[in-house]
Order: sequence, then C-alpha cells, then structure tokens
Amino acid sequence: MTFGPKLAWDDSVLPFQLDVPDMRGRVARLDGVLDGILSQHDYPAQVEALVAEMTLLTALIGQTIKLRWKLSLQVQSKGAVRMIATDYFAPQVEGEPARIRAYASFDRERLTGAPAMEQIGEGYFAILIDQGKGTAPYQGITPLTGGTLSDCAEAYFAQSEQLPTRFSLSFGLSTEPGAAEHWRAGGIMLQHMPKASPFVAEQTGSGDVLRAPDLVDGSEEENWNRVNILLDTVDELELIGPALPPTDLLVRLFHEESPRVYDAQAVRFGCTCSEDRVRQTLSIYSASDIEKMTTDDGRVTADCQFCGAQYDLDPATVGFEAAQAQGE
Repeated sequence: MTFGPKLAWDDSVLPFQLDVPDMRGRVARLDGVLDGILSQHDYPAQVEALVAEMTLLTALIGQTIKLRWKLSLQVQSKGAVRMIATDYFAPQVEGEPARIRAYASFDRERLTGAPAMEQIGEGYFAILIDQGKGTAPYQGITPLTGGTLSDCAEAYFAQSEQLPTRFSLSFGLSTEPGAAEHWRAGGIMLQHMPKASPFVAEQTGSGDVLRAPDLVDGSEEENWNRVNILLDTVDELELIGPALPPTDLLVRLFHEESPRVYDAQAVRFGCTCSEDRVRQTLSIYSASDIEKMTTDDGRVTADCQFCGAQYDLDPATVGFEAAQAQGE
C-alpha cells in the first residue's frame, strides 16, 4: 500500500454514536504508535501482524472505558506465540494523549509459514482493568476462538460482558513517498448495549462461547443486523488510507443511522517503566535473593520487555534490606 503524508487524524480514536439503532462505536487510525511499538523489537512478520492487531484493539477498547489508569489486553497460548500483552494508559490531564505499549513473547523455532493466527495455539484472551491505587483490579477471561484476535475480542464481550460487539480492522505495511516502509492500522468498533442474553440469564444453551447475535432479538436484532451489513461494505483503503477522514467514513457507512461524533482522543506510544519502578519491584527481595540475581560483573540488570529500556543497578542499593539500611 502506498499512502500520502501523515494526516491530522493519524494516531487518534474518534468516538461516535448511531442515534437510530442506539449504538456506540469508535474509529481508530494508528501510524506512529505502531512504529514506536514495533521498532523496539525484531519481530517476524506474523508476530508483527498479531501485535499490530492487538494494539489496534487496545486503542479501540481503551477509549470506551471510563478509565483512571490502565487497561490491559493479554493473549496467553500454548502455540509458537506464547503471549501478547498490551497496555492502554488513560490521560492523566485533560487534553493529553493516551499512551499505548505492547510486546509479544514467542518461540522463533516453532514459527511456521502459516498465517499469523495459526501461530497461536490453545489458550485464552483476557481484559484487565486497573483503576489505580485503592481499587481492586478487574479481570475477564474467555477462550481463544475464531480466526482473528478481533474474533476473540468479540467473543469476550459477548461471553463476559453480554455486550454485542463487532470489529472491522485493517493493518499492514505501507510506504509513503520519501519515507521508509512502516506499519499502519485502522478500524471500527461497534457496540450495542442490550439486556443480558436469555441464554446467560437462565444458564441454558449449548455451553459454547457466546457470539454477539446470541444477545439480541426482536427489533434489536434487526438493528444489529442492518448496521453490520452496512459495516461489511467498508473496504481496506477506507479504514486505513489517507483519502477519507473518519467523519466522512461514518457518513458514508451510516448516514441513515444519524451518526453523531464526539471529541477525538489522541494516542501515542508510551512506556511507564523507570529506575524507581524497577527498584520498587526488587524491594520485596532479601539480600540473599539479590545476590542470586547479581551478574558476574557485580550488577543487577533489568530490561523492559515493552520499550527495551535497560537498567543497571548496584546490588547494595536494592532489596528490602538495603532500604532498611538506608533508613537507619
């Protein structure tokens, strides 16, 4: 794909509402965010694609939550790609961008030439919400299902939250005139807020993982199906390309549903790691534990898996015994 120069709506999430069917949604465009995330690592192409998809899902989902601190998405599996983890940090000051970081753990020798999702084996998809100090973190888990990570996210919302949810995503490498090839992503999230499915309320049914159509009936089902048919008409360039602003895209897709847009949220690549956080993590260990972590060069080292930052510490200054000695 070849695109023009960077545009104002890159690296942003636009909230919208469809008044006629009473649905909400988000349109996301990611450019520099993915470059910031993926440039920290030397991932094979299939792993890059999975991280790109997971990052796009994180941007879309994170903006729907009244979040004070952090949303995390995780995939844990028995496949060649063992884990994918993303974090979305809410802005601490109004007007600031949200921050996203992501990384993947994988066994390079087990990777094959098969499509990206086939590198993931049996496992689960999880969403974690941490509102910060003084609150209990929330975690919801659903089995990995379907042929994409967005299928897993849709199943999560149906199974754990009883919210009919649909994603339409596009991501891939693009080339801009005079610029290096880089990843770019765009997508739409739709969500209907219904009553819980009767299958959930009565604890009946087949026991299979729920899907969005299981949660709507009557006029809600008609509305859901109609809006999804409209969403199915979107093409890759409309989601990811530079020629169509998100507002125009919504009008093109949903003009009969009275789309209403709100203020866009900027997103940036960002990591919260720091030497103080590393020291805090190590503060639970005794001097003997710290000694076991000490390298032959007499240092304690730590690497951030998200951004690649490296920390080199004096073992005499870390651990709870060192903290006690400094407090004397």
